[in-house]
Amino acid sequence: MRPADTRHRGPHPADTRLFAPAWVPVLRSAVQDLSWLLTRGYPPAATLKLVGDRYGLTERQRWAVGRAACTDEQHTRRAATQLPAADLAGRPVAIDGFNLLITLEAALSGGVVLRGRDGALRDLSSVHGTYRAVQETDRAIRLVAAALLPLRPGPVRWLLDQPVSNSGRLAARLHELGPTLGLPWTAEVVWNPTANWPKRRTSS
Repeated sequence: MRPADTRHRGPHPADTRLFAPAWVPVLRSAVQDLSWLLTRGYPPAATLKLVGDRYGLTERQRWAVGRAACTDEQHTRRAATQLPAADLAGRPVAIDGFNLLITLEAALSGGVVLRGRDGALRDLSSVHGTYRAVQETDRAIRLVAAALLPLRPGPVRWLLDQPVSNSGRLAARLHELGPTLGLPWTAEVVWNPTANWPKRRTSS
C-alpha cells in the first residue's frame, strides 16, 4: 500500500476561520456546557443542538464540540484506565489502527486536532467506511514506531476495522514496515478492535 502522490488529510477550507484563536474560548465554553448537560442525562443530539444554537456554532463547530465533550462518568472511567508511558515496558500493546493513524495523518497535514475534555486527541477527518493512504501515512507509522521503541513494550498488535475498505492493504503495509523500524509488530483485520484490546493487569 503506497501513499497517494498528492492526497492529504488536511484542514477543511473553512477551518482557519471556524477554529481561529477568537473561537477557542467560545468552543471551550460550549464543551463545558454540553458535558454538564450530558452528565445529567440530557439526550445527546438535542442537547448538542441546544448548545450549538446558544453559541451560534456552525455544523462543523458543533461536530467538534460533540467530539470533545464527555460526561463526568466517562471522564473518570477513561482516566482510571490510562497508564503512564513508562509502564508499557514488557506489556502487550494493542493499537486501534485507523483511529491513531488518521489522527496523526490529520495533524501532519495541518488538519484540526482537538484535545477533548478527557485528554484524548481527536481529528475531524471524514472517513466513513473507506480508508485511503495519504502522503503522510508512512510518516505517521514511523512516528508510532519512534514513540514505542524507547518504551520497550511487549508484543505490539495493530488492529484494523474489517468493515473499512483497504484495511487489508494497510495491514500489509504495516507488516512490511515493522521489521525495518525495529518493531516486528503484527497487523490484524478484526471486526471490533476494542473487543481485542489486552486486559489490564491487576495488582495482587
